[in-house]
Amino acid sequence: MAALNVDHINPFLLATSKILKEMCFIEPKMDKPSIKEAVFLDNTLLIIIGFTGKIKGQVIIAFEHNTACDIASKMIMMPVTEMDDFAVSAISELGNMILGNAATIFSTQGIDMDITPPTIGKGTMSFSHSYSKNICIPFIYDGDKRIEVNIAIKGL
Repeated sequence: MAALNVDHINPFLLATSKILKEMCFIEPKMDKPSIKEAVFLDNTLLIIIGFTGKIKGQVIIAFEHNTACDIASKMIMMPVTEMDDFAVSAISELGNMILGNAATIFSTQGIDMDITPPTIGKGTMSFSHSYSKNICIPFIYDGDKRIEVNIAIKGL
């Protein structure tokens, strides 16, 4: 497995911070990155987006139910207490915006990539990648609300 290249991780982190600030009006603080298994518990909502091109892999953005409701509330500017179709659509679009923004950052570096449409997962799940370790970068806002960005890039 190749050494970890932060140049391949940073565009995802920059895009996540930018989109959360601009679309959700929050100031996320990046917590300590770690390598961890992609295992998610029952009260979790996931946005799963793959990417292909010069670099290939997958991003899984994970929210606990209450955090997902909070983010959806901020995006649609009305209270959300359950992840109905409208709230899930907003969360899906958040994933599109983050990965689309990351793809734009990569393109300025001469790295072309295409993203897949988002898939939404709910509940207990685990993923394994035979081609990569899962790098988890938590973003914290409002003291205790946590959004996990899980990145697996082929070759890293």
